[in-house]
Amino acid sequence: MKKIVVIGGGAAGLMAAVAAANELNNDPNSITVVEKNSRPARKVMITGKGRCNVTNNCDMNSLIANTPKNGKFLYSAFSNFNSQDTMQFFEALCVPLKTERGNRVFPVSDKAVDIVDALVKSVQKNCNIIEGTAEAIIAPNGKVTAVKLNDGKILDADCVVVATGGMSYPLTGSTGDGYRMAKSLGHTVTPLTPSLVGLECHEGFCTRLAGLSLKNVTLSVFENGKKKPIYKEMGEMLFTHTGISGPLTLSASAHLRYMGKKEYSAEIDLKPALDEAQLDKRLLRDFEELLNRDFANSLDKLLPKSIIPVIINMSGIDPHTKVNQISREQRQALINAIKHFKLNITGFRPIEEAIITSGGISVKEIDPATMMSKLIDGLFFAGEIIDVDAYTGGFNLQIAFSTGVLAGENAAKYKEEI
Repeated sequence: MKKIVVIGGGAAGLMAAVAAANELNNDPNSITVVEKNSRPARKVMITGKGRCNVTNNCDMNSLIANTPKNGKFLYSAFSNFNSQDTMQFFEALCVPLKTERGNRVFPVSDKAVDIVDALVKSVQKNCNIIEGTAEAIIAPNGKVTAVKLNDGKILDADCVVVATGGMSYPLTGSTGDGYRMAKSLGHTVTPLTPSLVGLECHEGFCTRLAGLSLKNVTLSVFENGKKKPIYKEMGEMLFTHTGISGPLTLSASAHLRYMGKKEYSAEIDLKPALDEAQLDKRLLRDFEELLNRDFANSLDKLLPKSIIPVIINMSGIDPHTKVNQISREQRQALINAIKHFKLNITGFRPIEEAIITSGGISVKEIDPATMMSKLIDGLFFAGEIIDVDAYTGGFNLQIAFSTGVLAGENAAKYKEEI
C-alpha cells in the first residue's frame, strides 16, 4: 500500500493531502499529515486580519505577475490548479465566497475559521492527521523511505511532501524545520528575509506618532538615487514605535529586494485627492477663518492632531507665527511637507513578524512540473518553503494551494513512473 507523509498541516500541506487522496481513490490509510499544533492551519486563521484572503480572482498571467520572486517557476502549478479552481474547491465544500476590491477573495462570512474547518474536514475524511514534529527525512541512497519524529517514532514513506512553511509567525509552527531537513539532504536554501512586513525608519517622530492610522493616503517607496518609485499605492497605513506598518507598508516591503545592499526611502502624500494648487486654495480658505491664530493651531481641520507638530517642524515655519503673516513661500513649504512626508527606511521588522518568508529551497533543485526534488527521489516541496513569494492580495495562499495540489498529485502518482 502506498505511504505518503505530508510534513506540515498548513494551507499547502493540507491541500497536498487532499490532492493525493483524490489520486489514490481516497484510501484513508495511505496519507499521514504530521502537524506540530493541535489545530492545523493556524496561520490561515490569521490571514486577511482573520477574514482569510483565500485567493485572487484573476487569470494565470496576473498570478505570475504578482509573484516577483521566481514567478515563472509556478507556471505548471498555476496551470494545474488556478484561482478559479481554488474558489470552486471551497464553494463545493459549502463555503460561499465573495470578490472585493483588488480581486481579493474572502468567505462571505468574513471568517477564516470557515476556510480552515472546511479544508481540515476534507483532509480528515481520507487522511490521518497526527500531532507531532518531524525531526528528519530518511533517504538512503537518494530515495525517501521514512520520516523520523522527535519522539523517536518512524513513519514509513514512499513519498514525503515538505510543507513546513517559512520562518514567519513561529507561534503558528513555522520555525524553519523544513529548511534544516532539506539542507541535510543536500538542498540549497537561499537567503531568508522577511516579506510583507513592517518597515523600520530612523526618524524619531515615528515613536511619537505610534498608533496613528492614516487612511486614503499614497505611499511611495524609492530606491535611493532613482527618481521613479519602485512602489506607489493609495490606501491605509499606520505608524509604529519603530517605523511604519499597515496594508500599504506590507505591500511595499515585498518590493525592497535588496535591503541591506541598497538604501530606500519613503514618501507619504497625506492629501492625494488634492493637487498642490487645490491644496493651496484649501489652506488659504482655512487661514481666512483663522487670521489671528497661531500657525500651530491652524491645521486641525486638515490633518490628524498628532501629526501636526511634525508637519510644522518639516515646513520650517515658526509655530507661533500668526496665520495672516504666512507668506506664499512658506505655504509652499507646508504643501511640500504634506504632499511629500519623507521617511528614511533603515530595515525590515524581524522575520518573526513577517506574513511570509522570502527565500527558501532553490527552485533550481525542484522540478516545476511535479514539485519533486531533483536531488532526492520521492521528496516533494509545497508552499512557502520554496523560494517563491508574492504580493499581498491572496497570491501567497494561491501559491500554497497550487503547489500543494501539484505536489500531492505527483506524490500519489510517483511509484507508477519508476
